[in-house]
Amino acid sequence: MDSNDLVIYNGIVMTVNPAFDIHRPGMVVIRDGCIVEVGPWAPGQPPPPARQRIDAEGGIVMPGLVNTHTHLPMTLFRGLADDLPLMQWLESYIFPAEARHINARTVDRGTRLACAELLLGGTTCCCDGYFLADQVAEAAAAMGLRGVIGQGVVDFPAPGVPDAAGNVEAAGNFVNRWQNKCSRIHPAIFCHSPYACGRDTLVRAKRAARAAGCLFQIHVAETEAERRESIAAHGLSPVAWLEHLGIWDDRSLAVHAVWVDRDDIAILARRRVAVSHNPQSNMKLASGVAPVPALLEAGITVGLGTDGCASNNDLDLLREMDTAAKLHKVTTGRPTVADARQVVEMATSAGARAIGLGDAVGSLEPGKRADIVVLHADRPHLVPVYHPASTVVYAATAADVRHVLVDGQMVVHDGILQTADVDQILADVRQVAARIVPAH
Repeated sequence: MDSNDLVIYNGIVMTVNPAFDIHRPGMVVIRDGCIVEVGPWAPGQPPPPARQRIDAEGGIVMPGLVNTHTHLPMTLFRGLADDLPLMQWLESYIFPAEARHINARTVDRGTRLACAELLLGGTTCCCDGYFLADQVAEAAAAMGLRGVIGQGVVDFPAPGVPDAAGNVEAAGNFVNRWQNKCSRIHPAIFCHSPYACGRDTLVRAKRAARAAGCLFQIHVAETEAERRESIAAHGLSPVAWLEHLGIWDDRSLAVHAVWVDRDDIAILARRRVAVSHNPQSNMKLASGVAPVPALLEAGITVGLGTDGCASNNDLDLLREMDTAAKLHKVTTGRPTVADARQVVEMATSAGARAIGLGDAVGSLEPGKRADIVVLHADRPHLVPVYHPASTVVYAATAADVRHVLVDGQMVVHDGILQTADVDQILADVRQVAARIVPAH
């Protein structure tokens, strides 16, 4: 009997290992959900024996994408309230819609739609923050996605936590329930922001995260108004305020980090805080442009995220890569910044490190879990391929994904989701959406 479970061969294998090795043509050998061999493949020679073989037919083979910031159930609010400033969008539309329509059933349906979109688009892992996180985690696990799933914490009544006094306790209980429950699901605590969580909540939430050894996520320095109001209230920027409270450490993820100055960047670097960069959401809400080149120059790990579908409005991380690469070129006037290799790393290896999974996923290396994407080779806009990283960043989209594996299991085969009935998911979400009244 063959000892290998699966071999992918005859592809352009972009490993995204530290040397960014590319095998052309190459192969990846998988056993027990793990990568056991990555290297060149000699045309005309049979690939290693395995129970299943996949001919990549010259397509790019790469690590599964890692989306470092999502709100999965918010697929339900895709296009509900567009073209609005952040606080008006949140306070007048999103928070009220969540209060009226978010419950265990709708969270399950919205999450399943998001997981289908992510997997079909080549994203194998995400870092999520939302309410009713048990339902998010259950749905993500059932769909075959890998995820860091955070229970949302705010200082007002929220879905699943009607009394805000129990917000941190609810988050801690969620983390305890999901520790070691599913190998692909890693529980976390997600404080919405310094303006939605007061001093006591922030300190208690971080204390709970430290005690559990889990990731702590928070939106921070997203808008100029947030920075201005923090300075007025505390005499400190949002990043400095969280530093004053003792929040930051190497198990913290700062989401957005748009309005940060040199002192803020120095704090994040010193505390080894990772940053999730969400360019399309920041652009759509006119929040600004995160100083990613400066963050990277300071040695900060930066991952790429889409944000939720209510503010993006899709979960296509390949398109997000294209946006990130071009945005920082035009805003700095430097065509060499955010180059293709760097952006691929942000969406894979650096993204995995940012959410605490760098030892498990993010690159094609022996010993790592087999989270793998194979792109089509026969799409006109993907031919020719001189530099695979450039093809992925500047030409590929979610529609170009052919095969997807998570933990060595085929979750997308020839563009068809294997873990759920997409038509049923769409019907379920349309049923929910019929009861939601658009903003305008």
